[in-house]
Amino acid sequence: MPAVRLLPELVLTSDGWRRDVAIAVTDGRIAWLGASMPGEAGDVALPGRALVPGTVNAHCHAFQSLLRGLGDDLDFMGWRDRVLYPFSARLDRPALAVGAEFAFAEMLLHGVTTCVDFFYVHDAGNENAEAVIEAARAVGIRLVLARGMYDWEGAPARYRERPADAARRTRELIARHRHDETATVQPAPHSPHGASPAMLRAGFEVAEEERSAFHVHVAEGRYEGERTLREHGATPVRYLDRLGVLGPRTVAVHCVWLDDGEVGLMGERGAAVAYCPSSNMFLGDGITRLPELLRAGVRVGLGTDGGCTNNRLSVFEEMRMASLLARVRLLDGAALDAATAFQLGTASAASILGLETGTVVAGALADLVAIDLTHPSLHPPTDLLKSMVYALSPQAVTDVWVHGRRVVEGGRLVRTPQAAILERVDEVTRGFRL
Repeated sequence: MPAVRLLPELVLTSDGWRRDVAIAVTDGRIAWLGASMPGEAGDVALPGRALVPGTVNAHCHAFQSLLRGLGDDLDFMGWRDRVLYPFSARLDRPALAVGAEFAFAEMLLHGVTTCVDFFYVHDAGNENAEAVIEAARAVGIRLVLARGMYDWEGAPARYRERPADAARRTRELIARHRHDETATVQPAPHSPHGASPAMLRAGFEVAEEERSAFHVHVAEGRYEGERTLREHGATPVRYLDRLGVLGPRTVAVHCVWLDDGEVGLMGERGAAVAYCPSSNMFLGDGITRLPELLRAGVRVGLGTDGGCTNNRLSVFEEMRMASLLARVRLLDGAALDAATAFQLGTASAASILGLETGTVVAGALADLVAIDLTHPSLHPPTDLLKSMVYALSPQAVTDVWVHGRRVVEGGRLVRTPQAAILERVDEVTRGFRL
């Protein structure tokens, strides 16, 4: 990949905002940051724009964007049984790829450069997951394919596998994409209620072998804690700890219903949380105890969850929601500041996935977002970081680079026309009604 220099008006570095700084990008990484010298051939001038780290979506189900609007006023069980299960049955492999492409495109336009897609519609193989990976490559987003591992007998047959088969297929998918520049595969047993003890252990063992993160839904709804206590004699986090799968590799998704002991245990074990504030509100699940988790030393990244339980796919939006929810729950306007919220959607989320992105520093992956400094949502220019967290309009995102490649330019997708994606979405979802 040829070297290129980006010349923005401002750059948000690990040391704060810097003006008149050039960023040199080569082989998918930031080679150096330095004084902006006179223009050279091949430079990308970005007047009136600030370059910031690309945001990292720590949890999503990309295909679910095809189900947007179907279950918007239902509780979790109603949404699952009336929307997710029956409508996912209609999605063949090409449709799953369309849903992924659709979701990834929306994310890029909102400044998301990395997405964790927790994918579980496997049809007893890896071909569907490969279609999702190819969709990510087509639009240009960085993908962590969290390969779901599901054996609860109440789930659709398309989701279910035996633990040995799930572990074998996950290992095969990891091996196939081990050297991909922009795709990583990590194991993801569904949850304490969706994965048996054998499945949870199988997923964790793959993570240990591969030295990767291990994704699992935990305590999203109140009923999950009650069910896990009834079936296993322990609350979800204690149950995972008892199985020996709670540790530094664990990325526990949601964690809404944790008691004080579980919050402390998460910190003691070095576990991480993928927090999805908008989705938790949308489904009426509750509010994750984010300030307490952070004080306990729990690492946190922000996620959107699926496009039909949010229903936006913007990590900038999740930064705002995380801060505001913490304030209203604790009746404290200083409960979670903008700088912390921004970190949760960038560097912190990247770190729990084991990725060298989410920050603008020499050596980091060149995943960058350009923000239009003239956009009304960023005025008056009193504090740009706070305005990005609390006021940013998606229209202020003008350009996006992933692995040093420009994938959004002037607010438009570079690789695939948006109109073509929407045409495919409309074709797949024609006739979708409750």
